Amino acid sequence: MKLAGAAATRFFAKPEPDRAGLLIFGADGMRVALKRQEVIAALIGPEGEAEMRLTRIPAADLRKDPALVADALKAQGFFPGPRVAFVEDAADGLAPVLKAALADWKPGDAMLVVTAGSLTKASALKKAFEEHPNAYAAGIYDDPPSREEIEAVLAKAGLADIGREAMTDLLALARDLDPGDFRQTVEKIALYKFGDSAPLAPAEVAACAPATIEAEVDDVLHAVAETRVADVGPLMRRLEGQGVNPVTLSIAAMRHFRTLHMAASAPGGPSEGITRMRPPVFGPRRDRMLRQAQNWGMHRLENALGILTDTDLTLRSASRAPAMAVMERALIRLAMLGRR
Repeated sequence: MKLAGAAATRFFAKPEPDRAGLLIFGADGMRVALKRQEVIAALIGPEGEAEMRLTRIPAADLRKDPALVADALKAQGFFPGPRVAFVEDAADGLAPVLKAALADWKPGDAMLVVTAGSLTKASALKKAFEEHPNAYAAGIYDDPPSREEIEAVLAKAGLADIGREAMTDLLALARDLDPGDFRQTVEKIALYKFGDSAPLAPAEVAACAPATIEAEVDDVLHAVAETRVADVGPLMRRLEGQGVNPVTLSIAAMRHFRTLHMAASAPGGPSEGITRMRPPVFGPRRDRMLRQAQNWGMHRLENALGILTDTDLTLRSASRAPAMAVMERALIRLAMLGRR
């Protein structure tokens, strides 16, 4: 039988132990592995592997000895509780062996959990599980996680008291990070909030979210966008001393002002535009960039992008002008443009 959507999420969190088997397949190996870990942990508990209630069978070993899976399903251990026979990285070549194992399954046998890569509609392995009356086949795709899945990850990490704006940031973060990275970020937030009973705030999400731009580069871009002309020179000296490449700075500036322009030109206004940004903008940085977009306006930001485009072309051309001086002059021009 096919397993998808909310039914799949519920099954992974609380699997039915009397099922004969479960196939988890998908192109993203990390997503498949996370779901496999979740369902096996829910079936056998934290001590299941130590109590020898989990049998791991690599696909290569099963190809050499097809009897391994049947033996694992029927074997009885010393400890009571559900058992799992796990076959990793299976392919269609193992479909006959696994189909026979499912056909021979009896109540009281271990559950057969199989992982595979991307499978086509005509896949023999996929059909073996979908056509069995007591087995499931679940495809894991690159779709953004549902709110139910995100809330399950947060609850597992012990994060219950979450402010509305912080939840908005977490939902955006979940859509833009790989599942493994998102879980690590949530665990980091849980450690950050350990012993703190106050609701989770957007600033705390921003503090724990993966950084995308160097803090020093961010400083000079904010100085320019906030028209603090006097701060641009000293910050540029710091960046030059740290070996920051002028082209790298040009790309970061273009990205920053393009984000402001997208926010300022949104039909619902800058507030709507900044909320819809991908990758998302979090916490105090979001509020800061919202103010910048409102102060500049769409037309001045178009002029700023024109200046940055010309500067980038100059930096990549055969010009003999000092590259960092060219970049500094452009940023000072931008800061002065924002004051008009």
